[in-house]
Amino acid sequence: MTEDHAAQQSETLDTGEQEQPIKGRKNGLYPEVSPQLADLMKSGWADTELRDLEPIEQAGLAAERRARLSARFPGERLIVPAGNLRTRSNDTEYPFRASCDYVYLTGDQTQDAVLVMEPSASGGHEATAYLLPRSNRENGEFWLDGQGELWVGRRHSLAEAERLLGLPCRDVRKAGDEIKAAAAVPTRIVRGHDAALEAVVAEITGPSEDTEERDRELKTSLDELRLVKDEWEIGELQKAVDSTVRGFHDVVAVLDKATSTSERYIEGTFFLRARVEGNDVGYGTIAASGAHACTLHWVRNDGPVNPGDLLLLDAGVETRTLYTADVTRTLPVDGTFTDVQRRVYDAVYEAQEAGIAAVKPGAAYRDFHDASQRVLAEKLVEWGLIEGPVERVLELGLQRRYSLHGTGHMLGLDVHDCAVARTETYVDGTLEPGMVLTVEPGLYFQSDDLTVPQEYRGIGVRIEDDILVTADGNRNLSADLPRRGDEVEAWVLSLRPSDNV
Repeated sequence: MTEDHAAQQSETLDTGEQEQPIKGRKNGLYPEVSPQLADLMKSGWADTELRDLEPIEQAGLAAERRARLSARFPGERLIVPAGNLRTRSNDTEYPFRASCDYVYLTGDQTQDAVLVMEPSASGGHEATAYLLPRSNRENGEFWLDGQGELWVGRRHSLAEAERLLGLPCRDVRKAGDEIKAAAAVPTRIVRGHDAALEAVVAEITGPSEDTEERDRELKTSLDELRLVKDEWEIGELQKAVDSTVRGFHDVVAVLDKATSTSERYIEGTFFLRARVEGNDVGYGTIAASGAHACTLHWVRNDGPVNPGDLLLLDAGVETRTLYTADVTRTLPVDGTFTDVQRRVYDAVYEAQEAGIAAVKPGAAYRDFHDASQRVLAEKLVEWGLIEGPVERVLELGLQRRYSLHGTGHMLGLDVHDCAVARTETYVDGTLEPGMVLTVEPGLYFQSDDLTVPQEYRGIGVRIEDDILVTADGNRNLSADLPRRGDEVEAWVLSLRPSDNV
């Protein structure tokens, strides 16, 4: 990264006649800009406007989604921001990732953008996307501003954006003023993404005890709209899963190299696939070897990978349209389970099979969790680790000492999708065709757990697949990855370099 990129512009370049050098970026190598350089930078640039752009693939679908949202809030202004850059350290930022609700309703992914849905006199809403336009070539922001196009890359013009998104686009720098100048109507905003816009809404709505609750209702409605995926979304999730499957194959092929480095080799190997075929990983990769597999969200990934241990890999590719997979496999590092590792693995596999079988339209959402937990409780009683009967174990939740987490969650633009949906429509709801969820039971025996024999301690196993609810049952989107114990052993052994000679 260049030094100038870290500096901040001290003042906007004046386009008029200048006798004195113009100040540029602080702390850079060039603190002043001469009038001659300013004039030189204004001219000699080709016209790069793209006039033959076709709408993005989801433009029509986004319009349908906006219409469904509109029907829930007649006569109200709805504001859905994409979000802003977040500081990582000092003057560097995290890579930008647009908010899921904004992407869902527009298909756009640009930073600082916002969707405003104004109620119309004829009913419904008129939607406008407010975006940053091309950098101004006259006032110098394209090369003096740290977010100018010579620093961060070309943006679409507003005209280009209109062709791509299929809706009117305006300069986001005018959004706040235009919202304040518009007709006084009830206004809601999706919070947590743009503090400046939230301040605008607070100014026009005034103090009100129910403001936060009203805004929460908007977010809840969006999450509930996203519970059932359309065919395009299902296709994007399948792409995410397919790339994830290839990423798991990449990892298995380098397990021998990881044993001489660390879990970071696993993480980096999967990340390469995610960046080549998608946008990023959908969440922090869990590459947990040995006893680290008993830590549910082990993302430090700095431990050794030893032969004889299990590697729990929980990872997902996020597509360039921001849909993510979420898959877990537990692998014997050297290709063969020990007897006790296989006993635990087979129990988790059996629990997952029961859970997947319970996923079908009309079933209660909780059914797949209950089915998986029953199998785990039966195994723990059978092994003498918990005193039965099984019904007592389930009633008291005693199996949770070793299973710890729920058995799955909705999946989509977020890895834990639709999390703000009402309990009655999600956890206490009913499965419908088009819903996509994970089924991921696990057993974890902590290294310091004195309630289990020594041979179990430090073993953690989770198996996770992405399941689509269909009209007549379900489809495992990640079925191409080996899952049964003997299949996993054969898979690992088949990709060991010594076996391919």
